Amino acid sequence: MRLSAKTAPVPNTASSVAPPGADAGPPTSASNVRPAVARLRQTAGCLSQAYLTALRHWLLSLNLLLGLLIAGAFAAPILAAVGLAQAAESLYAAYHLICHQWPFRTFFLFGPQPIYDQADLVAQNLDPFRFLGDQAHGWKMGFCERDLAIYVGLLAVGLFYAHHRHLRPAGFAPYAVLILPMAVDGFTQLFGWRESTWQLRASTGLLFGVASGWLVLPRLDPAFGRPVFPAAYAPDNDACDPLPPATPVAPLSRAG
Repeated sequence: MRLSAKTAPVPNTASSVAPPGADAGPPTSASNVRPAVARLRQTAGCLSQAYLTALRHWLLSLNLLLGLLIAGAFAAPILAAVGLAQAAESLYAAYHLICHQWPFRTFFLFGPQPIYDQADLVAQNLDPFRFLGDQAHGWKMGFCERDLAIYVGLLAVGLFYAHHRHLRPAGFAPYAVLILPMAVDGFTQLFGWRESTWQLRASTGLLFGVASGWLVLPRLDPAFGRPVFPAAYAPDNDACDPLPPATPVAPLSRAG
């Protein structure tokens, strides 16, 4: 009996091969993704480098941030005074996130007087809690008198510490003494026992800012890889110089 061999059909390769010059079609999704991934990696690398640089120069970054924060509080009334009301209102709204901005506890610029009493504002039918200012009264700053003093104190310590990195941090006992005036002034005012003055709010806030900067900033250097502040008994390297070798002593004879 004879078996017939079955052969597999041969595919027609001529029809599957595109002729030269034929359109290759739209680019695949992979060719679109690769440049986007490369750009994303480059952007992430730049952001990472900027972040590391900011950490390496953390004190400079902090001082710049505080300077911009204080400058923005002055910029709000300046923008309002020159007629840029929308920009000024945006700044006031942003600073309202960190401060109550009550007009009777905030300095005013470009007006007849820098401060207004709550009773004065009420007598003029002005909202003592939401009034931003006008041409007749001037325009209030972005945050209150106490907050302004606190941030100025922090910036002052930051600038001082930038040139005196040997400064040792304040202890907790001196810190408690320095912040006690603001605690007393703030809580007695909060409970309604008395109404503080702008002089007390500014001076106690300045003390709090200076004390907080003195307590915290020198302690941040080790966290960012800088050498720990030197010990009090060794202010410089000369204190640790080795002593000269001792002169040998001749042995005593038996005759003594």
